[in-house]
Amino acid sequence: MEGRARGRIYDALFSTPAMTAVFSDTELLRCMVRFEAALGAALEQAGVAPAGTAAAIAAVQPDDLDLAKISVDARATGNLCIPFVKALTSAVEKDNPAAAAYVHWGATSQDVQDTAMVLQAKAAWAILEQQVDALCAALAPLAAQYRQTVLAGRTWLQQGPPVTLGLKIAGWLDALLRHRERMQEVRRRAFALQFGGAVGTLAALGDKGSFIAAKLAAELGLELPTLPWHTHRDRMAELAATLGLLTGTLGKIGRDVSLLMQTEVGECMENAGSGGSSTMPHKRNPVSAAIMLSAAVRVPPLVATMLSAMVQEHERGLGGWHAEWETLPEIFRLTAGSMDAAISMAHALHADESAMTKNLEILHGAAMSEALAFALAAKAGKQKAHAMVEEITRRALNSGNSLLKTACGDERVSEIFSAAELERMLRPETYLGCSAQWVDDVLRMIGGGDATS
Repeated sequence: MEGRARGRIYDALFSTPAMTAVFSDTELLRCMVRFEAALGAALEQAGVAPAGTAAAIAAVQPDDLDLAKISVDARATGNLCIPFVKALTSAVEKDNPAAAAYVHWGATSQDVQDTAMVLQAKAAWAILEQQVDALCAALAPLAAQYRQTVLAGRTWLQQGPPVTLGLKIAGWLDALLRHRERMQEVRRRAFALQFGGAVGTLAALGDKGSFIAAKLAAELGLELPTLPWHTHRDRMAELAATLGLLTGTLGKIGRDVSLLMQTEVGECMENAGSGGSSTMPHKRNPVSAAIMLSAAVRVPPLVATMLSAMVQEHERGLGGWHAEWETLPEIFRLTAGSMDAAISMAHALHADESAMTKNLEILHGAAMSEALAFALAAKAGKQKAHAMVEEITRRALNSGNSLLKTACGDERVSEIFSAAELERMLRPETYLGCSAQWVDDVLRMIGGGDATS
């Protein structure tokens, strides 16, 4: 049985095969069967269900169930679980009627669907953690390689003092390390069993409820929560919000690279073998950046849906719970696709250092005005120096002369600094501050060592 996915024609563009498989219909049914089989095992251990119950349930495969009928019948029942349990019970009954009587014993529909979602999310989380590690591993050598590669810093899309490409990449890495830490923290909270029965009391199981819940969590490899969380959706919302933050950082990386790829800038290229146009043979479009930016646009509204879905009624929610079913998987799919695009970009990123040098010269050194202002401030005071350099820079830009030539011709400046001192002061490579140190710091954080060693 082939898992159906909304918009599947775009899966290869906006997701990955591994993530699409995790959230396929087939895998959802498999996780639901897994819950019921684990419940059967817990019931056996509690002496409630006869021996062989778990094995009989676990023997049922998704292909044994009529997905189309379950899907259609869910329209009348309000969730997949009710028709699923009927189909599963019928399938078990064919070979083991005694075990069939204990399918779904003591559980409610939400227990099955929530736990299945948690199982899927846990598998998906592992994929994303591997992707984050892979992206960090791909970016670290680039940060080291371009540690001293000077390019224009840009604020409000205008040139400012110089930075290094290595520092820009280290900034991406630093953010990814924070995401990796968040993902590790979320693991402890989010991947918890849902098992509470009708209203979250497990009353149907009498005095064995806690014992069965503990055994069920152990069987599934999930955390045992203090109590059921049917209408407390912070776990699911935290997963979504964490991925929203991650896709935002990936979008920022995509934005940086796409801006550096503009024809008029041309300082980086993300891939030499893709990005062609259907009509313009010369084009090399930022394909990976487009996928990353698309996810950064699409995921935040989905996260908002998950946050809105937290406000649920009493012991079992109406509508908010339902809103999560397609929303959270879509967030995972888009995040995985963005991560995959980022990894591809990192492996193929190429820097054009000659273009960086050329662009640094566009303003004829005026972008180094801060360096001159602070050097003069030590001699003439900050406010006076700033006003002086502002006026000198304006003259340089209006005349088309370099900042160096204009400053050398200004008596106020030449009385303080020689032409050689000014020339050295206004070299971009001499005004990089802590750039190299911070690159090294980030590389040490990810185990990459010191780029200078």
